[in-house]
Amino acid sequence: MSEKIVEVDTIVLGGGPGGYTAAFRAADLGQSVALVEKRGILGGVCLNEGCIPSKSLLHLAQIIKEAGEADKFGIKFGKPELDLEGIRGHKDKVVSTLTKGLGALAKQRKVQVLNGTGTFTSDSTLKVEGEDSAEVKFKQAIIATGSSVLKLPMFPFDDPRVMDSSDALELEEVPGSMLIVGGGIIGMEMATVYSALGTEVSVVELMDQIIPPADEDLVKPLARMYTKKLKAIYTSVKVTKVEPSERGLLVSFEGDKAPEPTLYDRILVSVGRVPNTRNIGLENLGIEADERGFIPVDPKRKTSAENIYAIGDITGQPMLAHKAVHEGRVAAEVISGEPAEFSPLCIPSVAYTDPEIAWTGLTEKEAKAKNIAYEKGVFPWAASGRSLSNGRNEGTTKVLYDPESKRILGAGLTGTNAGELLAEANLAVEMGADLEDVSLTIHAHPTLSETFALAAEMAEGTITDLMPPKKG
Repeated sequence: MSEKIVEVDTIVLGGGPGGYTAAFRAADLGQSVALVEKRGILGGVCLNEGCIPSKSLLHLAQIIKEAGEADKFGIKFGKPELDLEGIRGHKDKVVSTLTKGLGALAKQRKVQVLNGTGTFTSDSTLKVEGEDSAEVKFKQAIIATGSSVLKLPMFPFDDPRVMDSSDALELEEVPGSMLIVGGGIIGMEMATVYSALGTEVSVVELMDQIIPPADEDLVKPLARMYTKKLKAIYTSVKVTKVEPSERGLLVSFEGDKAPEPTLYDRILVSVGRVPNTRNIGLENLGIEADERGFIPVDPKRKTSAENIYAIGDITGQPMLAHKAVHEGRVAAEVISGEPAEFSPLCIPSVAYTDPEIAWTGLTEKEAKAKNIAYEKGVFPWAASGRSLSNGRNEGTTKVLYDPESKRILGAGLTGTNAGELLAEANLAVEMGADLEDVSLTIHAHPTLSETFALAAEMAEGTITDLMPPKKG
């Protein structure tokens, strides 16, 4: 039987947020497009086993937390009963709804979706093996193969009690105890979920704070709350050995504040991701990945091969879905002859913990490391009527700005729904807004969003809700 031949203008390898965005945008701009996806469904890690299912579980964790704290407001609920099958069903329904929607959009745009793994055999051909085996002939290609969980050899992943982030989202059981290795965003989000469900959670982080990329002042409220919520948080500590037994997983540690060897029912390893650039035929394109496995690209997302583009996790940090989406649009537009390039002034980051942590643009860590002059305005949510009405006082909003021009360089927030509040700060940085642009914009009251304007007023010294800070 002869192999199926597919001829298109553009082939997209990988159907995650960046890949399907690139495919759909290219089709909208008149390209004939084929999209190769090994899963059989679109959405990639983000939709199927990352961003979306984790937020579904985080929402349920928040419901449990709020019900447990409602007695402070004069409302009493009984202890929640967990139906793990029902919880998984809710999560899976959300994922299914979104993936079906993407499949329908692909059909409407006449994007050919080929289910299988793809390998470039030349700069104009790609071999697909799997359900839809085919040889694809193309004029341009966009590589969007994403990333995979970094699995360190010291952890016995052949033992089902040792999990990665994808395994953790399957929620097979609620273990009595769990060690989360890696206190980054994913690790702390999973700590939020499992501790709410009743697991005794400990976190070990090699760096000196959890959520290492964020400024220390944004992380402190989270660290204080989770020190009470979790069994333990060990920073500047690393795991040195894991010994499986019938009783559990015996873990040994190293560091100044390292605990004695401890037995856990489960271990979740969340120490990073690596780009999926192996075994896709880069050598047949004349493309070399760097020492970390990333594909070098220019602002138009073009690789060293004239007709090959790359987007998303395989092009470097930060490995975020929203970054990949914008890169996908740029690549599709460039291929279609549109004037486009990827040159954002800021890429937002959010930890969907409780409280949430969100930041964008310049951080104080970055400013100090690069010797960039800045000043800041900080508004504590303990003075926010809306936050206090919600029973929360630990939040904060800060704005970083240029001392001379007063232009906003970055912002950070800690508190309820901090991620939802970050969009205004993103826009302010991208538009080159200064403090007055924000402080003179009337914000609704009482809202959490007004804390951004109040932080700008703190910076200006014009605030009336608090005593303005002394200048000089």
